[in-house]
This record gives sequence, structure tokens and C-alpha cells, in this order.
Amino acid sequence: MPVDLSVDMIKATVQLEQGLGEGNRTVGTGFLLNVPTADGHPRTILVTAGHVLNRMPRPEARIGYRFATTGGGWRYDPQPLTIRTRDGAPKWVQHPDRDIAAIEITAPEEFTRAAIPLSWLAGDDTFNRSHLGPGDEMMALGFPLGLAANKAGFPILRAGKVASYPLAPSGEFPTFLLDFNVFPGNSGGPIYVTKNGENFIAGMLTQQVELTGERLDIGIVTHARYIRETIDMLDGHAPPPAQYAETNTPGAVAASMLGENR
Repeated sequence: MPVDLSVDMIKATVQLEQGLGEGNRTVGTGFLLNVPTADGHPRTILVTAGHVLNRMPRPEARIGYRFATTGGGWRYDPQPLTIRTRDGAPKWVQHPDRDIAAIEITAPEEFTRAAIPLSWLAGDDTFNRSHLGPGDEMMALGFPLGLAANKAGFPILRAGKVASYPLAPSGEFPTFLLDFNVFPGNSGGPIYVTKNGENFIAGMLTQQVELTGERLDIGIVTHARYIRETIDMLDGHAPPPAQYAETNTPGAVAASMLGENR
């Protein structure tokens, strides 16, 4: 694993969008994983928050690919992504207890290479070994309000402090809090750690915290364990029974995904 995986994570993170008519669109973030099949066949998996895809009613979404051009430039080239069958059935799988979805995709070669290994996803032992806790910094990638870092369509990198305790075991504490401003469009983005020799994906941003209609500028991160379990569902494996019924943040609601056209 690289000493600093930020560039690798940026390359693997993409914008997802679908037009809703009258100048509106629904926008989210996803990232690509390299997950070969049991027989070793190459496979690229897109993971995102479940509500990102659920709020896209049409069969075809767009995924924001980027391609290098001559002279060091980049070209933003969003391409069609079929997410539903003709009768509207989802082509993705969604974790039964967590807001995480996974779908196998056929990506351009550049993005097949950019997809990150499944082994970079943290487990409970990763959190325990790294001694992460309240106040430690994690990085977040996404497209707040559908905004990219530049015309090439790269995601925006931000940072936040861990705002809850404890972080593990994930079966008891399936989510944790991250202190940073969350906007529509951030949902589905990777949350990762690159600090003191530790480099791993901690989880996925799936919600923001709201109490009595007030945003608290706190994100809810679902543990990477549940990303693994969702990917396993693509191969017909059912996740283990939930040990914890819902998010550990009372009154938390999912962030809106409606954004403005860029």
C-alpha cells in the first residue's frame, strides 16, 4: 500500500448523477474497488450509499469518468451507467441493515486500473491496531452540491476529526461521527486514514446529523466492514444478522441528494 493513498483514492472516486427534469438532478459520490471473482476473473465494483441509487428512478445514470489528454490535461467525460432493468428493478445489491450499495460495472481501462484493492478496507483489527480515537483526523472525498475540484471532474478532498467514541467493535458501533460540513452530493464518498504509517479506508459517508431540523455539520460514517458485506452479497452471500438495529446517533437523517446543475 502506498505511503499516502490520497492520489489513489482521488483517482478511484467518481461522481454519480441523474437528471430529474426542469434543471434538477440528483447527485452522489461513489468509488471503485477491484474485487476479483472466486475463480480469479477481474471485476470492478462501484460502491456508494444506497440512497444515492434509490433516488435515481430512471434505468440509466451517469458516472463521471476522467481521461488524461496530451500536454498534461484532463477531460471530463461522464458516461451512461445502467442501474435498473427495463421494468425498474435495481441492478445493484443493498445491505439489509446499512445504507450501502454495490454494483458490478464495466469501466474504461483507466478506471479498472484505478480501482482500489479490497484489502484496503479496514476491519476491527485495523482500528484497534492504529489506536484511532476521538480527535484523530480522517480524510473525505466527494462532490458537495455536485461541485468538483476542477473542470476535469476530480472530487474535492476535505478532512474532519473523529467526533465519537468508541469506534469498535463495528458490530456494536456500526457507525461513527466525523466533524466536518456535509452537503448533498457527499453521500457515498470514501472516508480514509493516512497518518503515521497507517493507510486504510475507514468507511463510507452515508448520512448527516440533523436534530429538530437543524444541521449539526457532522457526518455519519458507516464502517468499512459493511462495504465488504455488501460486496459479498454480489456473490450470493448473506450478511450476518445485525447486532445493532440502527444508527447510534438519535435523530440522524439522510442527507438530501438534490443538487444544482453545474
